[in-house]
Amino acid sequence: MNLNKTFLLRAFIGLLLLTSCTSKKEILYFNDVNSNQRENNMYTAGQIQPNYILSVIISSSTSELSAAYNLNQDQNQNLQAFPGYLVNYEGKITLPILGKISAKGLTLEELEEVIRKKLIEDKHLSEPIVTARLMNAKFTVLGEVSKPGTYSFSEQNISFLQALGYAGDLTINGKRQNLLLIREENGAKTYITIDMTSKSWFGSPYYYVKPNDVIYVNPNGPKVKSAGYIGNLGTFISVVSLTVSMALTIILLTK
Repeated sequence: MNLNKTFLLRAFIGLLLLTSCTSKKEILYFNDVNSNQRENNMYTAGQIQPNYILSVIISSSTSELSAAYNLNQDQNQNLQAFPGYLVNYEGKITLPILGKISAKGLTLEELEEVIRKKLIEDKHLSEPIVTARLMNAKFTVLGEVSKPGTYSFSEQNISFLQALGYAGDLTINGKRQNLLLIREENGAKTYITIDMTSKSWFGSPYYYVKPNDVIYVNPNGPKVKSAGYIGNLGTFISVVSLTVSMALTIILLTK
């Protein structure tokens, strides 16, 4: 009987160790980074999509002439809350004097050049300067992060790591090897898996977040198990203890 008790006790302890131990490689970021290594990041400028709100500012050496090509908030009260140009479902924006300009599929830099050329070729302004910016850039982070939600940014681009920083980083329950990035461009969705324990994705087009990206952090194994029939570690220990007690009782009764 003592042998059976010893076996059950060892099995119980071993089971607890198996459920509580986590490899450091599963928690730490970028395990394969070499401190002396340099790597270039790939950035591809995003294309303008419908429902973007753009800021377009046109200037020239003669401010009085160029002013007519910009939004005048004093005259248009409806634009005071959100001055900008909405890209409609046809992919066009409507500028003062110039009228409709096709923007869909262009980068901001390409749109600037299109408007600049139109101003010159149609003899509106001789040396115009055009600046275009996206005003409603946002991304969403869901799942096992400290502060899930939708976040806005005004920079031309932010990295995937910065996006996670906005959301307060992954919780201890986040699965670092299997983050899901959902990206929609030109009506098509792309699903990408990112392993935060490796730097392999640093040089990919997914190093930088694009407007309307969605990042989902999957729960790790222990978190998934805790959401099932066994609610938490305390409950699990109670179940195992009850099982061991029943086994010992059966041994005593059958002795």
